[in-house]
Amino acid sequence: MDIMEQICQKKSGMIMDRICDVVIVGTGAAGLFCALNFPAQVNIRMITKQKAEESDSFLAQGGICMLRGEEDYPDYFEDTMRAGHYENDKKAVDLMIRSSNSMIRELIRYGVRFEYEGDNGQLAFTKEGAHSQPRILFHEDVTGREITSTLLARVRERPNVVIDEYTTMVDILSDGNVCGGIVAVGPSGERFCIKAPNVVLACGGIGGLYKNSTNFPHMTGDALAIALKHGVEVSHLDYIQIHPTTLFSEKPGRRFLISESVRGEGALLYNKDGKRFTDELQPRDLLSEAIWKQMEADGTDYVWEDMRPIGKETILQHFPNIYEHCLEEGFDVLKEPIPVVPAQHYHMGGIAVNLASETSMDGLYAVGEASCNGVHGKNRLASNSLLESLVFAQRAADDILFGSRHQGCDAGTVHMEEYEDMEQLFGKYRSMIFSEIEREKNCAQ
Repeated sequence: MDIMEQICQKKSGMIMDRICDVVIVGTGAAGLFCALNFPAQVNIRMITKQKAEESDSFLAQGGICMLRGEEDYPDYFEDTMRAGHYENDKKAVDLMIRSSNSMIRELIRYGVRFEYEGDNGQLAFTKEGAHSQPRILFHEDVTGREITSTLLARVRERPNVVIDEYTTMVDILSDGNVCGGIVAVGPSGERFCIKAPNVVLACGGIGGLYKNSTNFPHMTGDALAIALKHGVEVSHLDYIQIHPTTLFSEKPGRRFLISESVRGEGALLYNKDGKRFTDELQPRDLLSEAIWKQMEADGTDYVWEDMRPIGKETILQHFPNIYEHCLEEGFDVLKEPIPVVPAQHYHMGGIAVNLASETSMDGLYAVGEASCNGVHGKNRLASNSLLESLVFAQRAADDILFGSRHQGCDAGTVHMEEYEDMEQLFGKYRSMIFSEIEREKNCAQ
């Protein structure tokens, strides 16, 4: 292509196709860990809607679960199943738990700084709601940021990985039931194809579709709508988790999470009269219901969470980010309770995948919150999300490397004019997701 053709192409809002071995949509923990599991010979292209750091994985406060010896296995398995209302896929749960120790070793090898206790190099563990014992590793109250920023730093050291920021997937390339890449829109509105025989969707959940959510607003479930458009199997889109304790605010925008670990360490919940009204360590869905009922009975928009029983030293050492943010909002958690309210937090449903993270379309994988592998059942156990993301991201990489080779497809002519009006396109995608959520709710009744 000569220079005049390139200029004309750019003026039309289109640029040349890009070609790679694997395209990964999303730069959260799942996408990054997937990329790190490929050798240097595999050319990888990653795209993300905003800055690479702006994924929900960076927001995870509590920690990441780890199996604490064989004697912990029955309890860990039962805790996960009970939280999920026993709708979990037992094989997926077993795989996640059995893989946890190797995942933690990998994270430490990459440079993740977990908390330690004593002088003998023992990892420190905390406890969260619905866990029968402490099995959660953490870094202060910003574990997600510690893990994901470390993985991002390692990915950026890899010469075989290119990250395109401010780039949005608007469709996949397919021929029948075979995937051959994606259609994307770049930061200046340029439209192009990324052709690859393997596509990994790691683009997060649906929190951006809701008024009150702990998620980044650009997490709008695009992958789910695109899957629906192409007849790719989805599962349990109506399984939406509410986090029981976010800091109440009348300001618009993302809700600030008050970590599950806060209650795991001893924080209490009060009604308007300053009295406890429920068990603070119930699974998230049950606790959210209890809080809503109390708010209705009190005629209030929130209940109160008291961190003072934890103690000043633990608050300042384990929860410094929460302490500072509450101060900025006018609350000193060392001296007073804070107002908290449930908000949309996590999506257990997603694109249906098997234990290798394969979707129903050849060459298309889904990992992290965009996927549904059955680990979480109807309700996710606290701090299982980061672990699940890593385990099944590695499984996707392994299947691409060692499974049946995907040849990609010739999608034919791509009509880029379909993607000119982004607002209309994503409005349509939003409607598709909510319609499917309602359909599944009605079928479940």
